[in-house]
Amino acid sequence: MLTKEEFLFLFKKNLSGECTPEEIRLLESYQDNIVMPDDKWEADLGDKKRVRGTLKGMLKESIPERSARRSSIGVYRMAAAIILLLGVCIIIWRGRLSSIPKQPDMEATSSKKILPGGNKAYLTMANGSVITLNGLKNGTLGTQTGIRINKVKDGVLSYDKQTEGQKDGAGELAYNTINIPRGGQYQLVLSDGTKVWLNSASSLKYPAAFSGKERKVELAGEAYFEVAKDRTKPFTVGVNGMSVQVLGTHFNINAYSDEKTIETTLLEGSVKLSSNGKQAFLKPGQQGKFSIQQTAFNISNVDVEDAVAWKNGFFAFNNEDIQTIMKRISRWYDVDVVFPEKFKRKNFGGTVSRFTDVEQVLNSLELTGSVHFKTEGRRITVMP
Repeated sequence: MLTKEEFLFLFKKNLSGECTPEEIRLLESYQDNIVMPDDKWEADLGDKKRVRGTLKGMLKESIPERSARRSSIGVYRMAAAIILLLGVCIIIWRGRLSSIPKQPDMEATSSKKILPGGNKAYLTMANGSVITLNGLKNGTLGTQTGIRINKVKDGVLSYDKQTEGQKDGAGELAYNTINIPRGGQYQLVLSDGTKVWLNSASSLKYPAAFSGKERKVELAGEAYFEVAKDRTKPFTVGVNGMSVQVLGTHFNINAYSDEKTIETTLLEGSVKLSSNGKQAFLKPGQQGKFSIQQTAFNISNVDVEDAVAWKNGFFAFNNEDIQTIMKRISRWYDVDVVFPEKFKRKNFGGTVSRFTDVEQVLNSLELTGSVHFKTEGRRITVMP
């Protein structure tokens, strides 16, 4: 993931036509901005509309079109990254790109820095044994009900049939549970081919092989599902008294116990939400919110990219309050967060990489001038 300094380096390089295809992809994916709705424009930068128009033009000329969709997304994100982040605007507009910034030394990481999370997980087998997956060599971990359990690469666990043509559920259901600690993430491929991405402080309980007329798993925390299609066996996710049922689709569920609502966001296909006799159906681009205090599901249209930003390596804040933002930072960086009494609610919007040390994320929030932080060990105090 790019820092602002790396972005500026590659942006200048691309203006000269010297970027490789991989560097261009990095430019297109850059999303390192945090903004407040009332950010002020500095008068000495000139006319605000004219400057923004010029920057957008520079971006469009800088990146070659590949497809209408990809180009528009890339230009939009890059424009947002420069235009919305006032400090970067100033650097570009005042001509400070004449001296190319040196690339940061990745090895000079201070031991005091709080680094981002990584691929960490614990697998509890049906017999109760626990396997620590991080640091474990790739290969077969064991077999259950005709299914071979493989760590195929770092961060990915897969359940595979031992014999071609063999059906799931050849024997008694054997439930496994994968637990992701704070500061962790992991991917899982279930025996039916369903892919699951699990966020930090989450867990999933599932059978090694599915049996009967349905495929059922139980989630705590947050996960993104790409469900393998099987019209004969609906796939059901049970979470905090609610169920999400599908035949084959892509969706995200956010169901942390310390959040007020369960959020289900649909990217592709269709899902049915159910709880205590209440039902709701989602279409792609919609999000369903539910809490036990509600009398019905709350359905709304959302930007689905925000819901799955964590899976793609970003924090995405869409006019969210600082308390919610700091919960996500706390889980991913495995830190404790403290707020003073009667802390005034503040909302933020923007995106920032999850793969920088926590100081860079906090500095991005501080650029707004509306919030400040004090870090002591693994304890972060939020200050007005």
